[in-house]
Amino acid sequence: MASMSSLKMVPSLKLSHPCSLSPLQTQKQVGSSLCQSFPAKILKFSATPQVYTTRRSSKNTTTTAFFFNTSKQHPDSSKPGKVQELHVYEINERDRGSPAYLKLSQKPVNSLGDLVPFSNKIYSGNLEKRLGITAGLCVLIQHVPEKKGDRYEAIYSFYFGEYGHISVQGAYLTYQDTYLAATGGSGIFEGVSGQVKLKQLVFPFKLFYTFYLKGIPDLPAELLGKPVEPSPNVEPSPAAKAAEPHASIPNFTN
Repeated sequence: MASMSSLKMVPSLKLSHPCSLSPLQTQKQVGSSLCQSFPAKILKFSATPQVYTTRRSSKNTTTTAFFFNTSKQHPDSSKPGKVQELHVYEINERDRGSPAYLKLSQKPVNSLGDLVPFSNKIYSGNLEKRLGITAGLCVLIQHVPEKKGDRYEAIYSFYFGEYGHISVQGAYLTYQDTYLAATGGSGIFEGVSGQVKLKQLVFPFKLFYTFYLKGIPDLPAELLGKPVEPSPNVEPSPAAKAAEPHASIPNFTN
């Protein structure tokens, strides 16, 4: 309920000799007085309701009105604009039964609808830390014989142990670099957005990723570090490959 201090009175509308006027004349005079009392202008409403009261007497009439702000205030939902880079190597060490080829098309060549579930190990960009694994699915969209490769639609995640995971989705071309969208995450990656560049090194055994991430706190130092220059010959350090405690993140996903 509004307090008395919030009450604002609208100027009175006085009627001359109301008893001598017909109802139609009274209406016209009230309308004319209202137009004079309220000059044309853009009304701006505050968040606090403006409450006006009504009084009547034998000589004059005070017209009152109630104005309420019904518009909703929408908070700024924009995410922080800082972009953080994260470099990751994905390496298939042929010890996980990955990838699996499901020839749903039942055709002799790769064709639309063929599925490729996969899971590989991931390492930090400097190849000194075991980070976790990838896990996901590729759906074959198009076989491209002139480029000796295929186009897939890929949906998969990168798991970073206690830190959480990042999910990505987009085109995966076996014959050139591609960009996928970072669609979300968990843990320290909750609310993440951005994209990731996929660089094919040795299909399907070695890939190099550069994430461009937005909307999250600063990444932990152990996930960062200067990346090793991508090449088909890169290998993780022996300690990282063995997942020794000093060369792996806490509770890394295996």
